[in-house]
Amino acid sequence: MKIAVGSDHAGLPAKKQVVETLRLAGHEVLDLGTHTEDSVDYPDYALAVAKHILTGEAELGVLCCGTGLGMSMTANRHRGVRAALVYDEETARLAREHNDANVLALGGRFLDPDRAERILEIWLQTPFQGGRHDRRIRKIDSPQG
Repeated sequence: MKIAVGSDHAGLPAKKQVVETLRLAGHEVLDLGTHTEDSVDYPDYALAVAKHILTGEAELGVLCCGTGLGMSMTANRHRGVRAALVYDEETARLAREHNDANVLALGGRFLDPDRAERILEIWLQTPFQGGRHDRRIRKIDSPQG
């Protein structure tokens, strides 16, 4: 699977771990940055990942910042992107199963490396349940107004 990954400076350590975990699992990773600890603006990286999802250049995306909040807010401004801010294994499963989340947002300052890896693995392995959730996803992705 082709997965786009991005972070700001605060999420860089988590992004490095995500990239390594994905590559070891055999995924093709598009590392869209950042690559240094220099201060950068998270919206730039959220937008880059969102564009890759929307153009089909990537099937899924992962965003990391200090809290995951800014990244998820920015990514969700793009119709067709369903970014889920996840802090535990159960919400990782539900984000995919019920919400068909195509972007995972992680808060690097709030997740230890082992938990972040478990969240990522569960999120990747959980299929969308469909059924009654299809109608809800269509509403999320529909133009408003």
